[in-house]
Amino acid sequence: MHKRKPKKINKLRGRRAAGYGFSAGHRASGQRGGKGMAGSKKHHYIKIMQENPRYFGKWGFKRPQKLLDNLVVLNIGEIDEAADRLVEKGAAKMTGKRYNIDVSKLGIDRILGSGKVTRKLNLTGVKSITVRAREKVTGIGGTVDLPEK
Repeated sequence: MHKRKPKKINKLRGRRAAGYGFSAGHRASGQRGGKGMAGSKKHHYIKIMQENPRYFGKWGFKRPQKLLDNLVVLNIGEIDEAADRLVEKGAAKMTGKRYNIDVSKLGIDRILGSGKVTRKLNLTGVKSITVRAREKVTGIGGTVDLPEK
């Protein structure tokens, strides 16, 4: 059986730096130049610029929230799916096979053109509607009443 190799630290006991370079080499964060982002504007600047060149400075701008309009937007397919439920709740009326829906009473500001339209919809009180949504409604035999500009 061969003898186990002794640990290197046992050989270095009693020596000033114990193999860590200068005397404070293995104390706190001194040998690595500080913890975290310490020295990012001084001795670690090159490392920061290599990892993230946009770390310092400002880019773009934050748009003021008061300029944004919080519109209620809904797809025409969702209105079509909800037509029967709206009639049950009294938010829409049915005349024959046509669904008369007052969109402004529902609180909808804009109608988009995604989804399938399977029912004849008469939409009134529409503030804004996309071309595709209007084509889908009128293509199946419905109507859209837009305010005059």
